[in-house]
Amino acid sequence: MKTTYARLRRTLGQLAYEKRYGVRTAELIELDQLGIAGEQRGYYVAASWRTLRRTLSRKEVTARDVFIDFGSGMGRMVLEAARFPFGKVIGVELSDELHEIAKDNVQRTRQRLHCRDIELVQTDVLEYEIPDDVSVVFFNNPFQGPVFTTVIERLVATLDRNPRELKIIYYNPVEEQTIMATGRATIARRLVHARRRTAGSPFGVTKVFVLR
Repeated sequence: MKTTYARLRRTLGQLAYEKRYGVRTAELIELDQLGIAGEQRGYYVAASWRTLRRTLSRKEVTARDVFIDFGSGMGRMVLEAARFPFGKVIGVELSDELHEIAKDNVQRTRQRLHCRDIELVQTDVLEYEIPDDVSVVFFNNPFQGPVFTTVIERLVATLDRNPRELKIIYYNPVEEQTIMATGRATIARRLVHARRRTAGSPFGVTKVFVLR
């Protein structure tokens, strides 16, 4: 009963936020509806609005920090990140339809956001050049397998070019071993969400990795 009540309260809270700010992010869409279905891709569903607030402290973020959401969809985490004092927030999304919705969401809320430098990029992640100053990366299980491995390798390459601390916030971390296999990562935090149902499953979990 408590779990059901908490889930209902969370859902109503998210819908109230979307109504208040006039944004659209709370949908579940199969990728074949978007024309981007492929092996090791699942579906679009946004992470909880509270994910970043539960994994990042505002004190940890400065104007020197750059945030990237890979598979940014309708822009929910872009909007959440822009409420922090990041110097720049970037969303990278393959679907043109979701990208256009995200642009509209950012436009509707821009004046309320702390970070004003927001860049939305519509491209295949394998064609995206990751900036060497990115400091926080968000994944909501957007892709798996060789694509995920390649993105992690490219993130590590940025550390080689520009040594620094890099945080990866991974919602539903099904490719955790790929990150740990770099030999550069430690797990800084692990959160289990109320809606998680299966013990031992990565779904319903957020992990924060720190790479150096």
